[in-house]
This record gives sequence, C-alpha cells and structure tokens, in this order.
Amino acid sequence: MSKIKAVFFDQDGVIIDTERDGHRVSFNMTFKEFGFTDEWSVEYYHELLQIAGGKERMKHHWKTKGFSKPMSEEEIDNLVKEMHKRKTALFVELIETGKLPLRAGIHRFMKEAMEAGLKIAICTTSNEQAAKAITEKVLSDIKFDEVLAGDVVRKKKPDPEIYNLALSKLGLSPDEAFVVEDSKNGVNAAKGAGLKVIVTTNGYTEKEDVKAGDVIVSSLGDENEKAQLRKGEINGFDGVVHVKQLMELFG
Repeated sequence: MSKIKAVFFDQDGVIIDTERDGHRVSFNMTFKEFGFTDEWSVEYYHELLQIAGGKERMKHHWKTKGFSKPMSEEEIDNLVKEMHKRKTALFVELIETGKLPLRAGIHRFMKEAMEAGLKIAICTTSNEQAAKAITEKVLSDIKFDEVLAGDVVRKKKPDPEIYNLALSKLGLSPDEAFVVEDSKNGVNAAKGAGLKVIVTTNGYTEKEDVKAGDVIVSSLGDENEKAQLRKGEINGFDGVVHVKQLMELFG
C-alpha cells in the first residue's frame, strides 16, 4: 500500500499557464494605468521569473533598470504595494472571465487525487486573492485542504519554507506527499523540503534546469493533448499521467 497521503500543487504555470498571458499582461496594464511607459516583454519577463514574487519583481526592475519616472526607495516601496494590489485585481479578472484556461490534465488529476483519498494543497508565491479566484471559482468542485499563498511565508521559493509549512499543517512527513511543480525555483523549494517532485514544464520553464525533478513531463496530459515523458519512468504511461501511477512510484 502506498505511503502517499497528499499532493501539493504550485499554481502559476502548473494549474493555469498564467505567467506570459496572465501576470505579465496584468503588470503591463497596471504600469500604463499608473502613468508609466514601462512594458515587460515575453523574454524580459522570463528573466524576472527567476525572482519569486510580484512585488519583488517590480522592486528588482526598479533597482536594475529603473521605472520611466525616477523614484526614491520610500516612494517605490509604497507604490509597489499599490501597483501590486491593482495588478492582482486585473489578474483575477482575467481568470474569472475565463481568458486563462486550465492546463491539460490538471482538473482530471485533481479529481483522481480526491477519489484516491489524498489531501490536496496549493503552495504558491502568488497573491492569496489570485489563488482563491482559481480554487474557489475555476476549481470549485475540488476540495482543497490547504491553500498557502502570497506572504504566508517569510521566504519565498526556492526556499523550502512553504512546503515545510504545508507538511506541518497537514501533519505529514516528506515521504507521505509529492509535489507538482513547473520551474527551477519550485523544484528546488520542494526538494529542499525533502519531497518527491513531478515537473510539468511549460513554454517559460522547459529550458530551465529542472533536472532535480524525479519525473519531468510536458504536461499531465489528457485525450486531446498527450504528455511527453522527458525524465523518469511511469509504469503504464500512455501520454496521460495518473495519480495512482505516481502514488505507486513515489510511495
């Protein structure tokens, strides 16, 4: 019998491919509203994704490139909080209007986890409001045992704090859960907590160094979009990753 009792999901890039067409677009809309001419390109936003957290990305942009209007440290700290609040509202709007579809296989996989009796947790550096828009509206038929988001931890990924917190809240040891991640930072965070990881890469992360993941696939797969297995062995793999296969593999 498998020891696996829970599965932890990252949000952005795992549940919805939010980074390029969601977060990036929302940031650019916000900058325009606040009177800036700054616009983050697809390529530049990939660079910024190496920094966990939206407020942190804006601060990094200010420090390295500068916004189109000069500001002091105190001014930028206050403005970043205001802009991030507005950016989150715009991002939530994109989710709620159905403009950002779920990634292939994610809903099926979560249903399988529920049917297998596993606890399900979201562990994301994304804002809590954005996480709730996905868990309470887009995935309202999934029972989430924990939704850990935003500033719930002091140190963001690649630090393992959020995964350690999830284990603590659910009363589990690292060998009783596994993680679905998509990025180098996420994989390193999960591995730092001693967890097994399946990596579902996307357009932004397929070129990142995620080889620390135990299994790497192009997606979880469904009948319309079969997954490619890039690392690891899944018993009976046919282009669709099933929860019971991973419980057997990791348990």
